[in-house]
Amino acid sequence: MSSPALEAVDLSKTIASGERSLTILDGIGLSLNTGDSLSIVGTSGSGKSTLLALLAGLDVPTRGRLSLLGRDLTTLDEDARAAWRTGQVGFVFQSFQLLSGLSALDNVTLPLELAGTDLAEARETAQAFLSQVGLADRVTHTPRQLSGGEQQRVALARAFACRPKILFADEPTGNLDGQTGAAIIDQLFALNAEQGTTLVLVTHDETLAARCARRCRLADGRLHED
Repeated sequence: MSSPALEAVDLSKTIASGERSLTILDGIGLSLNTGDSLSIVGTSGSGKSTLLALLAGLDVPTRGRLSLLGRDLTTLDEDARAAWRTGQVGFVFQSFQLLSGLSALDNVTLPLELAGTDLAEARETAQAFLSQVGLADRVTHTPRQLSGGEQQRVALARAFACRPKILFADEPTGNLDGQTGAAIIDQLFALNAEQGTTLVLVTHDETLAARCARRCRLADGRLHED
């Protein structure tokens, strides 16, 4: 039997707050299989982004264990976690996180190159994914020449171009208007279905959350599945 794509056991995060300790997450348990889609909802300040960072191995827990794609990340240092994510894990952020000096094509090509793909093949793949999200005629434009919706589509193309096994999205429509956000989400789930990628979304948007096969709510540092 194959191992889960993601498994968190007793995951907790405590930070110092003056002379006191503040528990943000307390005993989180979660298991996702390959191809699952999960939304995590909760009020502002409930710790959703902190949890996503822990699940993706971008941060380390105070207590507990996290297995991502069959590897226990809690035993690895930052460089080893980054190496394990390369080519396997994709990210879509609310703030897009595009490199301002690079064209749309180069923003999508770069992570492919870093994963070891030949430059010509990387550019061909990047071009194909930008076309898939409707930006075939915008590949030479830099982020500042693109609208917010177009920038997020570049971010989607970048996230999926490496054909990740798991994708994490943090409020992916938070900076977009309703119509543009809906189009982005349609593309996100279409790409997810085509590639069988495990999807983890953090959102305050209940409509978006309902599109995932599973939904959890984060409250008082604990995760409750709806």
